[in-house]
Amino acid sequence: MAAKPGDAERRTAGLQVGSWCLYDWANSAFTTLVVSFIYSAYFSDAFADDAGRGTALWSRGVTVSALGIAVLAPIAGVLADRGGRRRYLIVSALVCVAATVALAFVRPSQPNAVLTALTLFVVANVAYEIGLVFYNAFLPSLAPPGRIGRISGYAWGIGYAGGLSALAVALVVFVPETPLFGISTAEGFNLRATNLLVAGWFLLFSLPAFILLRDETPRDAGGASIRSAFAGLAATVRHLRRYRQAGLFLLARLFYNDGLVTIFAFGGIYAVGTFGFSFTQLVMFGIVINVAAGLGAAAFGILDDRAGGKFTVGISIAALAAATLLGAVAQTQAGFWTAAVLVGIFAGPNQAASRSLMARFAPPRHESEFFGFFAFSGKVTSFLGPLLLGVLSDVYNQRVGIASLLIFFLIGGVLLWRLDEREGIAAARAAT
Repeated sequence: MAAKPGDAERRTAGLQVGSWCLYDWANSAFTTLVVSFIYSAYFSDAFADDAGRGTALWSRGVTVSALGIAVLAPIAGVLADRGGRRRYLIVSALVCVAATVALAFVRPSQPNAVLTALTLFVVANVAYEIGLVFYNAFLPSLAPPGRIGRISGYAWGIGYAGGLSALAVALVVFVPETPLFGISTAEGFNLRATNLLVAGWFLLFSLPAFILLRDETPRDAGGASIRSAFAGLAATVRHLRRYRQAGLFLLARLFYNDGLVTIFAFGGIYAVGTFGFSFTQLVMFGIVINVAAGLGAAAFGILDDRAGGKFTVGISIAALAAATLLGAVAQTQAGFWTAAVLVGIFAGPNQAASRSLMARFAPPRHESEFFGFFAFSGKVTSFLGPLLLGVLSDVYNQRVGIASLLIFFLIGGVLLWRLDEREGIAAARAAT
């Protein structure tokens, strides 16, 4: 029997959604192994004399990359809307992969090791985050309005599953005292070599998105230049005055996302420095966090579509603040594990619902621009969390540094409480 005319379109749309979700699986290896658990903890331990000093150095790399992302993301969003997002997504991913490969070969004993390693990390992290501007901007066109929350949540859950799987490979192949395949342990090469796993993982599982995702017709295909991007950026800033709720949401995210990102960037370092985790325990810690976060993101996607993004994000902020406080005062590994699982359960819904809420607030044909500001809101003040944590860890201890993050959740939660989600959605739909 012949296929109905709409069958091919539905299959194509399904493949595009699947490839989009798979990109979350691909890129999560970078955030999980490099930013959160393996390389960050290895760097703070191997490139410095003590955990506090190592934390401070790593925080500076995170801070510099955050500032770079804050500057570049809005410009990248405007440029992508004018000249197509897929090619920029591909370039960003390849730059991240290349810098991550190079990071594996920086030895702690070589000249200028700290500067070299942090420079490569900054390049990789900026490329990764800029790529998310283009990636997230596909969501409004891929997902029907009533399923944005679910698809965003499923993708985030798949991403955590990807991070979990990459961690499992690292646990079996690279982390043991005697790594498989004769991988050397000299100067921690087995731990640095996890960056090679990340690069290969990212590249391989990104290929379906590179091939299958398609841009809508850009509104100014001939105007994709840096000069036009700056002109468009100025216009978007002016347009944000018409989208008051989107602006308020971005302001709230300036703060609560700063707290969350800092927890993920320094959670592994905190586990090693304060609770004496071994690298094997650290990988197991990462696996548990990813399982909890993946389940949370997938489960709360339904709540997002039914109760709204504001409600979902608000619940998650309250839970993350409670988990942060518990982690700061915990005296045993059991208490720390409890806090970590809570962070995992509510981190996924926080991130997925934030993305879906931005997708609902973005007017048609301006998605990349708005997601550029979404990335901006996640980074423009994100140097404050790592900087504050790093300084307090250096001067006092890591517990004080972690506890300082509560203020970011408090401010972000208060601002979110003032948000009118219905008004924000109506403004986006009314845009021409």
